[in-house]
Amino acid sequence: TDSEVNIRKKTFTEVQTERLEQAERTVLIKCPQKLNRKKLLQYLSSHGNISSHFFFENRGVHALIEFSEKDSIASLQDAIGIPSAAEHHVVPFKSRLFTFTLKNTVSQAAEETPVHLSPQSHIPVTELIQKLCRADSISSQMYVLLNEYQLTEENIKLRFLACSLVRDFARAYFPDSTVKPFGSSVNTFGKLGCDVDMFLDFHDTRKHAAKMKKGPFEMEYQMKRLPSERLATQKILSVIGDCLDNFGPGCVNVQKILNARCPLVKFSHQPTGFQCDLSVSNSIAIKSSELLYIYGCLDSRVRALVFSVRCWARVHGLTNSVPGTWITNFSLTMMIVFFLQKRSPPIIPTLDQLKELADEKDKHVIGGYDCSFVSDLSKIKPTKNTETLDVLLGDFFEYFGNFDFRKNSINLRKGKEVNKPESSPLYIWNPFEQDLNISKNVNQPQLEKFVAMARESAWILQKEDKTQRMINKEPWGLAALLIPFGKSNPSKMKNRMKGIGSETIRSLLDSLKLNNANSLQKAVGK
Repeated sequence: TDSEVNIRKKTFTEVQTERLEQAERTVLIKCPQKLNRKKLLQYLSSHGNISSHFFFENRGVHALIEFSEKDSIASLQDAIGIPSAAEHHVVPFKSRLFTFTLKNTVSQAAEETPVHLSPQSHIPVTELIQKLCRADSISSQMYVLLNEYQLTEENIKLRFLACSLVRDFARAYFPDSTVKPFGSSVNTFGKLGCDVDMFLDFHDTRKHAAKMKKGPFEMEYQMKRLPSERLATQKILSVIGDCLDNFGPGCVNVQKILNARCPLVKFSHQPTGFQCDLSVSNSIAIKSSELLYIYGCLDSRVRALVFSVRCWARVHGLTNSVPGTWITNFSLTMMIVFFLQKRSPPIIPTLDQLKELADEKDKHVIGGYDCSFVSDLSKIKPTKNTETLDVLLGDFFEYFGNFDFRKNSINLRKGKEVNKPESSPLYIWNPFEQDLNISKNVNQPQLEKFVAMARESAWILQKEDKTQRMINKEPWGLAALLIPFGKSNPSKMKNRMKGIGSETIRSLLDSLKLNNANSLQKAVGK
């Protein structure tokens, strides 16, 4: 739609700033059981104009209310009471999370009105397959999947609100700090139900730098000094983690994982229903989010292909929500981006090409790594490539089913295969930290399983008789790829796997036998 095109053209930073500002004007209300929507909104409007709202189900009906003015929240808070402490004593932290109940339930229950609830999770894969079978081409199947799985406008607002509520705690100690989401919540590739990665940012330095130039004195704050940045990060997260644990309404299962490579605090945020990971600002992770945001905005085929391939990988156990030796979603996304850079003509530019388009304000060197690339989408020429997603999906499986992983690595800066600098089974250059392999965790059996599945999928797409399958009411196209292989005819599959290590085939076929409808649904559940 046109409005979507307009939204898409904003820079990553503009979108973030706008959404964070909206979140500061937002409250979350647990609604009464017998809810009259009109009455609720009417009452809330007495505190100020409401610019947007929606209802969702999360152990009871909740309403997200975004006011036009921040002052409306203060006005509402003035009218709200402290819970009565009959059984429990309460921690008197006044957040923007409220519970509304009816004073006179009998008279008002009669006025209950049904409310539209915004879905906050995607449909199960079995339901998705039925929907896909009703589409008229693989291309439209891929867009159906994208529409079912992508984050909705409402879900994104909820994510930014979760960050804004954590920021309220951080500001008690660090008044200038912000808490921003990064990764899948903001890079246009997040699916409904994914975790919220958020980071604490203290960098308001540019504003201060300009002010410091004035006057006759060099002036600076007296601050506690610590031997390393890592130690400072650990201390800050430890205190904020304790704060959330002790005082945060709805913050449960708080885990402080401070000795990890990147120290973080994990917690469940019950009011929004999200699993959250909080870390301290990681500038390179933000640049990765922005780079993917740009790729996701440049051409609608990018996101459609990424969502389809990720769903396929999850169904076949190639990716997993827990860390291990399998390919991560990030690595898989980078492989798809690389594949699209290699098309003729290319569908998306290489990172080096984006760097050439960068102007002064886009220049960023972080920890000695050059992270410069253009932020203004309008400076990037649209592709002349008109290939359909039907072609791209089949060619993706064909390309990686026959890729020489023993010799070659994947380099998104250059958009071409280069010799592997070391012997990891799968080598994907980190786009910014050029001495790192983002897929170092992947072992040989997992890579071989990926290759086998890619070959099988390419074969299915080439050989299937779509019309016949539709007449027989059998899954076709993308739908046929989202059913665990080896169920209909395992012997056929064995023949097509010649040239792949025999141990891997054995473990592969064993894992396929384990795949039943239940595990399939669980696999795609998160």
